[in-house]
Amino acid sequence: MTDAILVLVAAPSADKAAELARTVVEEQLAACGNILPGLRSIYRWEGKVQDDAEALILFKTRAALFDTLRARIIALHPYQVPEVLRVDIADGHAPYLAWILDNTRASL
Repeated sequence: MTDAILVLVAAPSADKAAELARTVVEEQLAACGNILPGLRSIYRWEGKVQDDAEALILFKTRAALFDTLRARIIALHPYQVPEVLRVDIADGHAPYLAWILDNTRASL
């Protein structure tokens, strides 16, 4: 297990995803936010099956920042119930993992 984590966030558009990513990277809550446009989400919401275009953001950050990052995303996100999922990273390329830690806040 490393100190680095991956956080997945779905957004209503690539533009909104870019806005969210830029904000949290500038605030050093994440080292990087990769935006994957063209996501198609089929889900149940308020009793109906929905089919919407979205963009997925893959944030790379440190575990200690997850609660703050989650709160910031929720505050900025237009959805009533935004997806914010933490995925722990078991292992990875050591220089890249070090880069994540070097480019995020050490503490709050």
